[in-house]
Amino acid sequence: MVFSELNTPKRTIMTPGPVEVDPRVLRAMSTPILGQFDPAFTKIMNEVMEMIRHVYQTNNYCSFPIDGTSRAGIEAVLCSIIEPRDRVLVPIYGRFGHLLVEVCERYGATVHTIEAKWGEVFDPKEVIEAIKQVSPQIVAIVHGETSTGQMQPLKEIGNTCREMDILLVVDAVASIGGVDIKTDEWNIDAIIGGTQKCLSVPSGLAPISYNHRIESKIQSRKKVERGIETEDDKKIVRAKPAIASNYFDLSMIQDYWGPRRLNHHTEATSMIYALREGLRIILEEGLEARFHRHKLHEAALVAGIQAMGLTLFGNVNHKLPTVTCVEIPPGVNGESVRRMLLEEFGIEIASSFGPLQGKIWRIGTMGYSCRKENILFLLGALEAVLIRHGILVNRGEALQAALDLYVAEEKRTIKIG
Repeated sequence: MVFSELNTPKRTIMTPGPVEVDPRVLRAMSTPILGQFDPAFTKIMNEVMEMIRHVYQTNNYCSFPIDGTSRAGIEAVLCSIIEPRDRVLVPIYGRFGHLLVEVCERYGATVHTIEAKWGEVFDPKEVIEAIKQVSPQIVAIVHGETSTGQMQPLKEIGNTCREMDILLVVDAVASIGGVDIKTDEWNIDAIIGGTQKCLSVPSGLAPISYNHRIESKIQSRKKVERGIETEDDKKIVRAKPAIASNYFDLSMIQDYWGPRRLNHHTEATSMIYALREGLRIILEEGLEARFHRHKLHEAALVAGIQAMGLTLFGNVNHKLPTVTCVEIPPGVNGESVRRMLLEEFGIEIASSFGPLQGKIWRIGTMGYSCRKENILFLLGALEAVLIRHGILVNRGEALQAALDLYVAEEKRTIKIG
């Protein structure tokens, strides 16, 4: 059997992940392979760690990627700190809160939950009250919930957790690199990101960062596998049960990324090149400028959606800037609209999950996909597709509303300049 050369179609990806990969990242991925302990490569690893610290706005030494998707980072952190029967509080306001519960339960935690209606977030006081009632060892919470397009305020929750000596673990997969997250200032103990969203890198790594409080917990459970342990490793007396997972054991992965260079796994070399370039591009743009860019294009998209006559889903006061959720008009087959956008225009948007399946579209404005030309292209195409589906929209208004916003921004920029 003969297979043709790989030739993927060109797409404009406006989903909440994956997103379009920056061309500079793709070029970096074609860089020649180095051995994982080559000094040239370990220098790159050290640079990646330092860049993660800057992007995550933290001084944490332990800042490195986990090989695997975002879920791998979540599991690595949770499995490395959860001991059997630990009480974990998970506030749920969408699909990925339920994922945190799944992971915690599988590692033997006693999980307590509180739930908010999908499309809403928690008043921090609700979470704080639950924390005081449960007295958990760990609070695990999602910062940006892509299933609902909502963003949970964390500062007050972080302050309470620190005052009560509770570990705060945050899933920031959908927000890091696109939204201002102050890891240290908000008293976040461990934070997990993903490469395939605002970092504009292919899926496959989960950059994490954790502080000395988490590290102390991990070191109390340290076990080096038999095939690579030294005589000193054999003398380690664990104060706590060993971490259940080998692959996600942060005590060994930390030594792999640290000066010891423990041979825990074979690093995904090309993905490290990609992550380094993705992080470098963020720092080159500047965090403040990058956050402003995401808010600008979000505002243009929202203005266009509303001018078209469509309705946003969720609490607009707590909207996640990188994901815009739109209610599917009554009588419209949402999947038919998505299919026509893809087939006729090469644009991909997303549906949602659970109780929102078939009720909303989710549009991502993340990283490299978050560009003016993408916003205008999507608005024009969506209007055309809705008209073809017999939906009454305000013809021509969406693009004009977005353009008005962009013109106003240009004038503001010129005035400031």
